Amino acid sequence: MRVIDNYNRWLNSPKVSKETKTILKSMTSEEIDDAFYKDIEFGTAGMRGVLGPGTNRLNEFTITKACVGYAKYLLEKYPNAKSMGVVISHDNRHMSREFTLLCAKVLNDFGINTYIFDSLRPTPELSFTVHYLKACGGIMITASHNPKEYNGFKVYDEKGCQLVPSKIGRLLEIIGSLPNELEVDYKAEKKSGVNTLLSKEVDDAYVKAVEAVSLHPELDKSDFKIVFSPSHGTTYRNMMRIFKDLGYSVFPVRSQCNPDPNFSNTRSPNPEDPKSFEEGIKLAEKINADLIIVTDPDGDRVGLAYHSRTGVYKLFNGNESACLLFEYLCKERAKQDKVPKDPVMYTTIVSSPLGEKIAQHYGVTTKKFLTGFKYIGNQIGLDEEAGHPTFFFGYEESYGCLPSPIARDKDGLQAALMYAEMAVYYRKKHDINLGQAYTSICEHYGYHLDVVRSVEFKGSTGASEMEAIMTALRTRPFKALLGYNVTCIEDYQSLTRTSGGKKEKINLPKSDVLRFTFSDGSVLAVRPSGTEPKIKFYVSIVDTEREAALEKCDMFFMKLNAFLNL
Repeated sequence: MRVIDNYNRWLNSPKVSKETKTILKSMTSEEIDDAFYKDIEFGTAGMRGVLGPGTNRLNEFTITKACVGYAKYLLEKYPNAKSMGVVISHDNRHMSREFTLLCAKVLNDFGINTYIFDSLRPTPELSFTVHYLKACGGIMITASHNPKEYNGFKVYDEKGCQLVPSKIGRLLEIIGSLPNELEVDYKAEKKSGVNTLLSKEVDDAYVKAVEAVSLHPELDKSDFKIVFSPSHGTTYRNMMRIFKDLGYSVFPVRSQCNPDPNFSNTRSPNPEDPKSFEEGIKLAEKINADLIIVTDPDGDRVGLAYHSRTGVYKLFNGNESACLLFEYLCKERAKQDKVPKDPVMYTTIVSSPLGEKIAQHYGVTTKKFLTGFKYIGNQIGLDEEAGHPTFFFGYEESYGCLPSPIARDKDGLQAALMYAEMAVYYRKKHDINLGQAYTSICEHYGYHLDVVRSVEFKGSTGASEMEAIMTALRTRPFKALLGYNVTCIEDYQSLTRTSGGKKEKINLPKSDVLRFTFSDGSVLAVRPSGTEPKIKFYVSIVDTEREAALEKCDMFFMKLNAFLNL
């Protein structure tokens, strides 16, 4: 009943345009069901969804409601919110610029100053700019690496960090107290906030801060060729500037450099997907490039491929590239006496355990958090305030890392620069490629195979199907897979860790995540996505060689699928 009520409310509303009503009338019953069965929600990465009419869609009405709630939240939390202002940025997607200007208008109507860029800018630069301008918050209009049909709305605190549950709770209460998206209304302040177009100074400051992360700017890069693609997104302008400033020989994938909302010249805007590398590989083969770097549309994730000794380009996953960089930073910062006192590496409960092993080897403390880089960004600020410990590196499995805390989100520009430097360094100093460097790490710490697979559950029944699977895993957990017994179960919803028949409390926020550790050292984490209708399965296999781990992993998923009837 709720679906039809919502649908008719839109169809009969004078606020909904004739064009939108034409779209509504042309929708199939399945499309109506998916667009109206619920209100679009905030998840682990803010509000993200398909563009279009509906309560479960991103459109001018749902964006306005969220922004009104955010304005009220800021005015309640910060006495000087109006003068401090909010920084707003966006990616290349459909409606991104329109949503940016809409958010600026709403905030200005509440008397809050706003700062926007002249065009698209990456998420990490938005995070940097909030802190740089001492603003009280930020908004990033982006759907990150999702397909072209999506867009999103992410909110940040005064430190440039996405709101964690302890902060976003109040925002959700305020949004929940508002009328439905078509009836949200407010009275504009007599003194409107000012919308300011940011100058080149901000780009200059961000670029300078990224370039300062380099450990070996003196390296000769002239005979090392790098292919780079921004996936039609936000990183092209400043990333090419950084590469040029530091002397890298970079060849952009020209067909993917324009900010195209349809992603016309890439089969995928997601660096986690090998299809995103296809055009880059073609160019790399043509010019015999040494390295391929691909960023996602909003510039917080990076994919990496290296030219192997067999002549083919091989891809790293997010765990592999991050751990490779972490090892490099540990060694080279130590040589330059740049390791801070009480260094700490921040990661997540679904990231590879290899990072923790590297940290132990170099005397770096590890802190683990729930999925979502906002938890890492928030902890950086808390540790800075406490004066202990000191940030050294942060990463998560989803192709995102942070070499320096100039931003409080994953920073694809920093990562791209340091991946390039690391590749040149290993070639110049040790005559090896990144694949050989990673093999060396595996020989020391053991081979780690980390794989993420997702199962989608769409429509009004999707949420209940996902819930049923998680309930089954909690009430009837498997005791073994492939003959390896479960030695530890971590339930982040009940915040309990069960091992050897004993239970202990987990000191993290509640989250719908289950993590199983097996007797061979393998780990399985199961997590429903907070922004998409899917369940993610994270498997980490540890073995002495790659082929054995690959075979074990395939069998692992086969048994898992049978167990869950997927």
